[in-house]
Amino acid sequence: MALKVAIVGRPNVGKSTLFNRLVGKRLALVDDRPGVTRDRRYADGNIGDLDLTLIDTAGYEDVTDDSLEARMREQTEAAIEDAEVIMFMMDAREGVTSLDRIFAEHLRRVHKPIILLANKSESRESGGGVGEAHALGFGEPVAISAEHGEGMADLYAALIAASADIFVEEIDEPDKPIRIAVIGRPNAGKSTLINRLIGDDRLLTGPEAGITRDSISVDWVYEGKNIRLVDTAGMRRKARVQEKLEKLSVADTIRAITFAEVVILVMDKDDAFDTQDLQLADLVEREGRALIYVASKWDLEDEPQSRMAKLKAMAEDKLPQLKGSPFVALSSHSGRGVERLMPAVLQAYDTWSVKVKTKDLNTWLSMATQRHPPPAVDGKRIKPKYIAQTKARPPTFVMMANRAESMPEHYKRYLVNSIRESFDLPGTPIRLNVKSSSANPYAEGGAKSGPERYKGDAKTAPRRVKKAEKEEALSKLPGKALEQKKTRKAQPKVLGGLKSSASKKAGSSVAVQKGARGGARQVSRSGRVRTGQKGGAKR
Repeated sequence: MALKVAIVGRPNVGKSTLFNRLVGKRLALVDDRPGVTRDRRYADGNIGDLDLTLIDTAGYEDVTDDSLEARMREQTEAAIEDAEVIMFMMDAREGVTSLDRIFAEHLRRVHKPIILLANKSESRESGGGVGEAHALGFGEPVAISAEHGEGMADLYAALIAASADIFVEEIDEPDKPIRIAVIGRPNAGKSTLINRLIGDDRLLTGPEAGITRDSISVDWVYEGKNIRLVDTAGMRRKARVQEKLEKLSVADTIRAITFAEVVILVMDKDDAFDTQDLQLADLVEREGRALIYVASKWDLEDEPQSRMAKLKAMAEDKLPQLKGSPFVALSSHSGRGVERLMPAVLQAYDTWSVKVKTKDLNTWLSMATQRHPPPAVDGKRIKPKYIAQTKARPPTFVMMANRAESMPEHYKRYLVNSIRESFDLPGTPIRLNVKSSSANPYAEGGAKSGPERYKGDAKTAPRRVKKAEKEEALSKLPGKALEQKKTRKAQPKVLGGLKSSASKKAGSSVAVQKGARGGARQVSRSGRVRTGQKGGAKR
């Protein structure tokens, strides 16, 4: 098991930058403004040969009221409680501030190894700040630059010394978890839903919209199965996203959808299936992920049955490509209906991973084409011949047919809907690729054409081949022989001799040509070949 390390400090000292460097990826959002990080984030990283479990925290604020900063401070204190080694970071350019002293006084009550980091110490102006850091009472500060990677060797040595008395237990690697992303518009109740599922205030929540900025992953075990829940930032319409930080949050959410396996779309019951909800559902379908609809704040609904029927009809009408997706109505605040969510998620995951036998598919294809034959395009009918499933997650099928490029889209939709109904695949995205089966595999360039046969030395080679070989042999002659070959005059070919005759009457022979069997043939003035003369001598 890796060493669990928490990176703490006041806002905007470079905690997320060091977190990204040790993890090796840009997981945490980084910006020049303070207070970008709000939730605590866990990730695996390393430095040298030392494996780490890093915890990125929000900036420490000395407030204890009901504000957002106070709730961020509670998240930081939870990370300190969970960690084994604490890295306390301060800004070497600004020196030791009053907030650094207040936070240092709080850390002295924690009986855990503490490493003092003086970040941004790559310039000359930071020398005074590194000297001031001794006054905090945590020993020699480690001068680093998280942005440029300086001082990592000193940080490695400090971590080795701090973890010398800590026993790291070796545990087996867990099975690959099911990745579930929770998406929706701002203030839809995504973080509250995850906290209700896992039974802990793991994520920062509140009445303010847009609290979550990073995509935070939470590992959880449900009925013996490893689950990884990913909380994402709320996505507004693209025209309203103007700030750089919100653009980074939206990009992080889209990446979470890409790497998820099941996506939970959380919607407010009063304005469900708004334009933004439809765009998010369409994005999930194009990415090929299983989708679950969740109507939140259901405890405030006066007529739940009629409202549920209306929402289901709206889903079937506006999102026909996801026909049959599970619909769960719940209340994250009171916990009503939350117990129905995870069974629906696991059922959608099993449907998304299904594999259908080829025999059953071809039996279905025969029945589907008999019930509704393919249309005739340009007077010629399309004939589906064979279908097979090439992969799952999502289910992907390949169908062979003649004139596949001419198959209309409406007939493909009919086949997809028939597959969904016949094999009980509600809600999951289905991919159907139609390929042509009329290509001749033995044609030139085909799959079975093989190498081209060489005909140069054959006796029956065409004249152009012999002529090309003759010219190639002529071009390889030395210079003098080639010149003699070119200057040599061609002798005229004699076809035959003229037969002397005193009379030049019509019908008399004037030329003799060689016949097909080696004999002579007599040719008249009119050009006809005379096979014999009337009354001639017999042989």
